[in-house]
Amino acid sequence: MRTPLIAGNWKMNGRRGDAEALARAVEVKVAALSGVEICVCPPFVHLQAVQSVLGGEHVALGAQNCADAGPGARTGEIAAEMLLDYGVSHVILGHSERRAHYGETDEVIAARYQEAQNAGLIPILCVGETLAEREADQTEAIVGGQIRGVTERLEGTGLGNGVIAYEPVWAIGTGRTATADQAEHMHAFIREQLVMLEGHANASARRILYGGSMKPANAGELLAQPDVDGGLIGGASLDADDFVAICAAAQGG
Repeated sequence: MRTPLIAGNWKMNGRRGDAEALARAVEVKVAALSGVEICVCPPFVHLQAVQSVLGGEHVALGAQNCADAGPGARTGEIAAEMLLDYGVSHVILGHSERRAHYGETDEVIAARYQEAQNAGLIPILCVGETLAEREADQTEAIVGGQIRGVTERLEGTGLGNGVIAYEPVWAIGTGRTATADQAEHMHAFIREQLVMLEGHANASARRILYGGSMKPANAGELLAQPDVDGGLIGGASLDADDFVAICAAAQGG
């Protein structure tokens, strides 16, 4: 059994007081839940504030990115090992917004992944296709390539303790929605790719999260799919009640 993981990506939202209040509300509201792992990923500048609020027992702390190299002359970047000082255990890598707005390539993301692994962090590797890529029937080629970009850099050692998050970019903030069947189809495809890349045992244990606008209204149906092992939650993670409702839907797998 794969323990579901619900990770909240707060993106570039909130002042310090907002982050503290949200973290405190989530920490209190999830205390009674079981059978689900929960993580919140605030902006870098709020990591210390959120760490001070979270007790560490119910909610893990994650970051939204890390550098593709160790400490050194990388102005504006945050080395993976620096995140450890704030109790960070997870880090989001390769998010579609990073790929689209900042030109992060598969090679850069693979390097970030390797740095995160070396530091002992749990990478949450985001993969997914745009609307244009989907309409051109390139979905599987794009997603498969994004995964191989990382495994090839790791030279056959597999994805370690990493998690994959499938983001159908075409279904995020566009008014279009991905059905539970579409989500499951892609999650099953990803698992098939993992079987070929790192063997059946590792692929069977690997958690694959859904990152396509999961909300309380659709969480139950999505999480009921056999290859959907949780969610990477964007907008809904900024509302404590909505986020906790999704966490509750994931209880017990």
